[in-house]
Amino acid sequence: MSKSKPLFRYADGLLPNSLAMAYGLGGYILGLALLLQPSWWLKLPGMLLLAHAMIIGAYLIHEFAHGTIFSKPVHNSRAGELFSWLTGGCYADFQDLRRKHMRHHVDRADVITFDSKVFINALPGWVRKLILALEWAYVPAVELIMHFYVVLMPFISQSEKHRARRGKVLAIILTRSVLFALLGWLSPSALVLYCAAWLIMITVLRFADAYQHTYDAVAVLEDDGKIPADKLRDRTYEQLNTFSNVVSLRWPALNLLLLNFSFHNAHHEKPVAPWYRLPKLHQELYGDGYRQVVPMAELLSSFHRHRLRRVVNDDYGEFVDGPRRAENFYGAVGVSFLTAV
Repeated sequence: MSKSKPLFRYADGLLPNSLAMAYGLGGYILGLALLLQPSWWLKLPGMLLLAHAMIIGAYLIHEFAHGTIFSKPVHNSRAGELFSWLTGGCYADFQDLRRKHMRHHVDRADVITFDSKVFINALPGWVRKLILALEWAYVPAVELIMHFYVVLMPFISQSEKHRARRGKVLAIILTRSVLFALLGWLSPSALVLYCAAWLIMITVLRFADAYQHTYDAVAVLEDDGKIPADKLRDRTYEQLNTFSNVVSLRWPALNLLLLNFSFHNAHHEKPVAPWYRLPKLHQELYGDGYRQVVPMAELLSSFHRHRLRRVVNDDYGEFVDGPRRAENFYGAVGVSFLTAV
């Protein structure tokens, strides 16, 4: 008789993964409960807790996609679907998210389904100006468009695979609409704060995503779509075009706020390494002073100054050596793994 697989893929994953999932689920429930309290001294901390629980939930989806948490794919898939509901990514099939994200690793490109820049630049001028005005005000309009596109895709795509999801997406829309209506009926302010928490999650994710690669963005709708064979995309190319935008070098524990996702070079060097091993793996691979490490404090100014340029310009800018090395690093937009279907 064959020995059954353990629940967790790695023996040392029991405690960290249990804590991370408990925080994601518990923080979501507690944050939502705090939003329903009459005191704003409880509502506002509840909003921040809810936002961070969703951030952790989003990065757990990334771990489930890589199969680093549970030993059985079916368990990773089910957990990925659960956390997709909590983060608003449930309109896409988890397996589609996983497959498209794996292409990002295999093809060494930002493999996207929807080219937001082509779409926005083709819009009437007043619509484009509205989108840019929202982005100027730090409203993540591009990500909102992409999430809306994911919802619409089963109804506008000619692919049988996507059209087959129409019933499921309609059921999700109905269920979530009822739940949001109930939340608004219980407390209109709680509904507003829930939306604010979700936008905070999106903004944090897009800030992290913006500066982790200078890959080419390639719009590929179907799984068998090809990317241009215009350059050698080998492991050297991968590392030179990948950046570890760590939360902090001085206080490494702060990187847990993003589930160590910022150790991105180490993640790309060994995609099956779980999130809790990445700091040690990064140190073993690169040591101190690695050129590709860019603390987020160095990127805040660039994120602010180039927030409109990155929306309409295909150029990610350049990262150079020197004291102001990220000054012209514009960053990417619309490359979230939550919308990579």
